[in-house]
Amino acid sequence: MIRNLYNWTMRLADHPHALWALAFVSFIESSVFPIPPDILMIPMILAAPHRAWLIALVATVSSVLGGLLGYGIGAFAYEQIGQPILDALGKGDAMAAFNTRFNDFGFWAVLGAGITPFPYKVITIMSGWSGMPLVTFVATSILARGLRFFIVAGLLWGFGAPIRNFIEKRLGLVFTLFLILLLGGFFLVRYL
Repeated sequence: MIRNLYNWTMRLADHPHALWALAFVSFIESSVFPIPPDILMIPMILAAPHRAWLIALVATVSSVLGGLLGYGIGAFAYEQIGQPILDALGKGDAMAAFNTRFNDFGFWAVLGAGITPFPYKVITIMSGWSGMPLVTFVATSILARGLRFFIVAGLLWGFGAPIRNFIEKRLGLVFTLFLILLLGGFFLVRYL
């Protein structure tokens, strides 16, 4: 099933209305869809590098708007929609324990999920379910998704096809390591 979704997403990159397809994929990925928009962004930017920044902007705006849908699912329909989505992702059992600490680290949770391979949809739903302040959620989502998509666009715009393998295989790891170093730095400054 995942392979079929991947193939479907790749075909969308060649469509004349690919920006609309990217907006749709970015929107639904933030709340229910398992394929990240990067899979569609990469071939679109490689095909038209002069549109890299527009493509990143469309992905960012659509992803944040989709994140608001995820937030709404968590806030208003967690039992009916949110819980089954999180169960399907294997994250359903840890929700009660997670909720007690989530808002203490809400900014960092949204930032981390927004730029790393961790499923952003889990955080959008959890943000609504745990009652994270909407302003914090939106501001952090804009920062995180903007960083992720504009860095991908910048790398592809600057380096073209040779950077594709790095982005598809290792960029999530680099973002994760960056976030760990950033959090470690804050920890050292605060407690040492």
